[in-house]
Amino acid sequence: MSHDVILEARDLKRFYEVSRGGFRKKALLKALNGATFDLEKGRTLAVVGESGCGKSTLARLLTMIEPPTAGTLKIRGVDIVGSDSETRRKLKSKIQIIFQDPYGSLNPRQKIGHALEEPLLVNTQMSRQERSRAAREMMKLVGLRPEQYDRYPHMFSGGQRQRIAVARALMLNPEILILDEPVSALDVSIQAQILNLLAELQQRLNLAYLFISHDLSVVRHIADEVMVMYLGVPIEKASRDELFARPRHPYTRALLSATPTADPLKEKQRIVLHGELPSPINPPPGCSFNPRCSRASAECLQKFPEMQRCGQTQVACYHPYE
Repeated sequence: MSHDVILEARDLKRFYEVSRGGFRKKALLKALNGATFDLEKGRTLAVVGESGCGKSTLARLLTMIEPPTAGTLKIRGVDIVGSDSETRRKLKSKIQIIFQDPYGSLNPRQKIGHALEEPLLVNTQMSRQERSRAAREMMKLVGLRPEQYDRYPHMFSGGQRQRIAVARALMLNPEILILDEPVSALDVSIQAQILNLLAELQQRLNLAYLFISHDLSVVRHIADEVMVMYLGVPIEKASRDELFARPRHPYTRALLSATPTADPLKEKQRIVLHGELPSPINPPPGCSFNPRCSRASAECLQKFPEMQRCGQTQVACYHPYE
């Protein structure tokens, strides 16, 4: 199988200066501190981790809502950061985002048909008839009915709104979709429908997905590869099957142990992490997971571990599980 890499991220970082009040020096919050990965056509990379691990910051950088503080980001070999505004505008249409709350991203006073046509109005020279036809075809593609074209967002259920959000993201024929917790606000039965729709669209349109989630049972259903993040840094990267069968990092193990399983006979040992997630403004020295890790040694307090191969997995840990 040829690997058609469409997006390359190398050591992406995003830091923010945070005011601490009074006359104190501003603190540096390292929301994302060195993410490296490739995204291939027709495949899904899932990014997982607790709240505050930098997943949504990564989404904002990839969709060019914010520039990275450091690192390189390329779409089809073109460096986004160093490109002029015209190139960036073209690249922007190649990559679209779908948010967790579809209602929040739709204008309540705008009919659905108009919401779908808007990206075409802004970015293309299409006539009114062409835009209308394209919007109706897209509605059909995501499982909405043509008579819903003139309805307002509040007339739809949560699952239907998420279908509208998917349709809107696809209007400019992107090659990459960033899915930021796209099913976490939906009922479980509706979640499955939306995930199946996403899988179907990916196959049909050969889309690359970057799927951001904290729900590992969803990730298991949709991902080809998984990248686990902790405090702004990727700490483990592997294929889905490898990661679920043989998690190497102690943090990944703890995350997986908290995932509910459908097999009532399967013995499960819940790994409870002690202590709070450290602050990204003041992370602990060495490996940022060391205060909560049962395998931490003196070495873990000195320097953050490099990503290294461990079987089929890449892991940033001095004492990975073999």
